[in-house]
Amino acid sequence: MSEPNAQTVARTAGRTRTHRITVTAMLSAVATVLMFVDFSVPFMPVFIKLDVSELPALLASFSLGPWYGVAVCLIKNLINCLRTTTGCVGELCNFMLGAIFVFSAGWIYQQFHHHKSRRGALIGSLVGAAAMALLSVPVNYFLTYPIYAKFMPIDQIVGMYQAINPSVNGLLGCLVTFNMPFTFAKGLLDVGLCFLIYKPLSPLLHK
Repeated sequence: MSEPNAQTVARTAGRTRTHRITVTAMLSAVATVLMFVDFSVPFMPVFIKLDVSELPALLASFSLGPWYGVAVCLIKNLINCLRTTTGCVGELCNFMLGAIFVFSAGWIYQQFHHHKSRRGALIGSLVGAAAMALLSVPVNYFLTYPIYAKFMPIDQIVGMYQAINPSVNGLLGCLVTFNMPFTFAKGLLDVGLCFLIYKPLSPLLHK
């Protein structure tokens, strides 16, 4: 009796693994496309774009586990490196921020164990969005903008922020005043969309 049971367990594990890989690939493809679809917002400099490409990664993190959400973030940025205009610096920044967002959300959601609920997902999502927003300041200050400064002087970059709000001073002030709340709002947008579509997509994500 033990041998058929072992075979059944092995087949079930194989199907589960295949399903997770398939869903991860599907969500990575959607995330890659969504990363192409970006647009400017009126209260930010023109070189900062808004997209919702973390949405599929958030779906993966909730349905499959936090590491699958990180994998979606990684795959979409690796693919987008093929068309990059930032020498992959923008993609690296996008991956780091997206990964902390979806991993935090998925990990906290999992801590609710058998009582996973919308409340757990909401708490995880808000913590993840806040962590992404806070991390955006040091990532941009120490990594992204120093490299961008090789192509555009920092004073010129700061000037583009000051054209919107003349009271901000210095790059750090610009990042705290503009980028941090923008990144948090972007995360909240992903969370809102995730809550709208997660239940209709649940059969596909889980089965």
